[in-house]
Amino acid sequence: MGKVLPAVTTSTPAERLRTLLAGTGSLTLRTPTHRANLVGRHTVAADGRLRLALPARTEVARQLLDLGETPAQIELTDLVPLPVRDRVRARATLSGWLTLDELDGGEVTARLDLASADLIDPDGDASVDPDTLAGARPDPLAAHEAELLRHLHRHPDAVRRLGRQAAAGLGVDARSVHPLRLDRYGIVLRLELPTHHRDARIAFVSPADGLRDAVAHLAGLIGAHPSCRACVTSHR
Repeated sequence: MGKVLPAVTTSTPAERLRTLLAGTGSLTLRTPTHRANLVGRHTVAADGRLRLALPARTEVARQLLDLGETPAQIELTDLVPLPVRDRVRARATLSGWLTLDELDGGEVTARLDLASADLIDPDGDASVDPDTLAGARPDPLAAHEAELLRHLHRHPDAVRRLGRQAAAGLGVDARSVHPLRLDRYGIVLRLELPTHHRDARIAFVSPADGLRDAVAHLAGLIGAHPSCRACVTSHR
């Protein structure tokens, strides 16, 4: 008889980093001679490769036009899309070579040839191999997560119901509850306790394939008893 494997309740580090790359709207670019905060100027190809669109007049663009490449480091920060304490959910650093891709009018497109990548988040700090990152796929809810969390935030009774499940699973009494993170495997809640806070994940009964599936899972959890519809794990 085959071995029964435990249910997967979180994504791999490579998947989480790929999701962060796809979901964040801004990043910080560092080269040996330059630092820039870029908003809405990066894209991620199907193979996970990062590309930057830089105005041709900027120092980095001029350097790329002269030399063709430069050492570079990309820093990304993932924030909870709601007004909660300690909003930082994850940080990532990608290092490698920024290489000239093309010049189109007044804009230079450069690609990052990745040498190393590091992720820091509540699911565990990890170094991600470039080849593993290239093969990873973003979470199917990445494009919808912020709006779903905001929608939940506008329905405090539903959040309280979820919070009661999480608090019961951890044996604590939460003063307030906030939705913190949502992915195909479940939802993470911020439980505000009398002296500190704890983050707890309520896992879906099965991974969500997309938006409609996630909404159905959430609706089930909101009306379910925690012992039969959810498992709770803690993130300190």
